[in-house]
Amino acid sequence: MDAQSPVPVPPPGCPAHNSGGRVPLHGPEFAADPQAYYDYMRHYGPTAPVELAPGVEATLVTDYAAALQLLQDSGSFRKDARRWRHLNEGKIPPDSPITPVLAYRPNCMFSDGAEHLRLRQAVTDSMARVDSRKVSQSTEQVSNYLISQFGSRGSADLLGDYAKQLPLFVFNELFGCPAGIGDRVVFGITGMFDGVNAEKAVEVLFGAVGELVALKRAKPGDDVTSWLMQHQAALTDEEMVHQLALLLVAGNEPLRNLIGNTLHRLLTHDAYANQGGLIDEAIDDTLWENPPMQNLAPHYPAADMEFAGQKLQAGDLVLVSFAAANTGPALTAARQAGSNRAHLAWSAGPHACPSKDPARQITVTAIENLLNQLPDVELAVPEDSLTWRPGPFNRALATLPARFTPVRPIRRPAAAAATTPATAPPPGPQAGAAGRKPERSGMWSQFLTWLTR
Repeated sequence: MDAQSPVPVPPPGCPAHNSGGRVPLHGPEFAADPQAYYDYMRHYGPTAPVELAPGVEATLVTDYAAALQLLQDSGSFRKDARRWRHLNEGKIPPDSPITPVLAYRPNCMFSDGAEHLRLRQAVTDSMARVDSRKVSQSTEQVSNYLISQFGSRGSADLLGDYAKQLPLFVFNELFGCPAGIGDRVVFGITGMFDGVNAEKAVEVLFGAVGELVALKRAKPGDDVTSWLMQHQAALTDEEMVHQLALLLVAGNEPLRNLIGNTLHRLLTHDAYANQGGLIDEAIDDTLWENPPMQNLAPHYPAADMEFAGQKLQAGDLVLVSFAAANTGPALTAARQAGSNRAHLAWSAGPHACPSKDPARQITVTAIENLLNQLPDVELAVPEDSLTWRPGPFNRALATLPARFTPVRPIRRPAAAAATTPATAPPPGPQAGAAGRKPERSGMWSQFLTWLTR
């Protein structure tokens, strides 16, 4: 940093002086204005000492070039969380909210070397078989269903009623989840991120995915689960469960945040109002300036080393700030030169997101269909009254209240019957015999029933 530059003042509410000089990435102050924190952290250099949660220390990479170097150097930095020095030394509080996110699991996200290549190739090859037309079709069907649930009201929370649910439903279909299993997948993932009995939610999710694996072993289908199972990597049932759980969880949370953050941008920036291709542009701008996962990509030095001017010990927790790296001064020129997709929102290197293409397609279709159905949708509250969910990893609003001219409930076109997913229950019997009420069902079951009405 230029020696003549004044040391920036810590952002309001930043108690770095009470955390041993570490910048806290938790609490409402950070959630309200993370960019002020990133601007402050840049005076440390390419990396900064941070506190992810009370008692959980880490080094955060805030510089684009340094982040790219780390993400691409699988020799010096490892992903296996069993190397986490402070966890092994008992310095991480057992009830820390950070542990469930960073703790080791036998999947491709937490593996290195040959094991990572084997698991990652199985995931990448299976996701590559997803038909883009099916993705668009599934997303539009789910979008129509969700809009039919709130369209006649003339108001909705575009997060809780739409962005939060849509990825869950689309992924359930792509992975071939039947009604009962899909309901538990929705319950498990929703519970994990809402923080309501998260331990039970994880148990339900893994139980449901285990049943899905057993089902597809007996009766494979035209879906990601079956393709992953048939891959030459010959995954065991345990490996199948962990790769599927990773794809479902890692695919849903960032995607719902991307849909929500892009909708927020479209509803609060007049610059997109009269431009063609506004959705693609808004998505790119969101990925640059407000990425759905702002800080993640945990890595651990394989040995004591110096990185970007910072001394690190083997097993230190090092994370990448996609949000800070994307908005650093060095990136301004790249964006001005037209490199509008050189951001790090999808990460980079051998652990880059394997689902970025379907994720973008789902986002475009979801937003396009919503705006077509509700052309006069607008924010229902002052922008400065919106609140952002706290936490070091996600970047997501708590709610996104909107209003619009009420529309009639959307009916499923008759032509859709030919493309109804194989997992849908047959119409009729599940509604119950005359004089008997149908059994209560979960959200996924209700959607499948709507498809077959």
